[in-house]
Amino acid sequence: MSAGSQEDEADRVAVFAAFRKRMNERILAEPNQVVRRFFALDSQTYRAGALDVKTKELLGLVASLVLRCDDCISYHVAQCCEAGVDRDEMFEAFSVGLVVGGSIVIPHLRRAVDFLDRLEQGGIDVPAAHEHDG
Repeated sequence: MSAGSQEDEADRVAVFAAFRKRMNERILAEPNQVVRRFFALDSQTYRAGALDVKTKELLGLVASLVLRCDDCISYHVAQCCEAGVDRDEMFEAFSVGLVVGGSIVIPHLRRAVDFLDRLEQGGIDVPAAHEHDG
């Protein structure tokens, strides 16, 4: 892959992370308690409890693959890396998502693996974790 393509991907991730942060702040500035509580629930869900953060992020990754949400997949791939998930564990999670979601998941799996490769090569800033509380 060319250096320009890598820079474009890094830019895409940076734009996504900045957009996510800006819009979370904008949304949470509204006085809607239902939205605020849902965001807080998301943050609390991914904290360590009976399941550790690593396991919870792997579950989020599988769900994102099955739902075929590329932004969510990239986010959870990054969070899995931050939580210490290794490549073999990541591919086991990918395989669960593929089996549960079927062949329609394959294009999203390709993008997930490409994103993982880029993260492992460095140069991509990981989006901030589940921080919606303000």
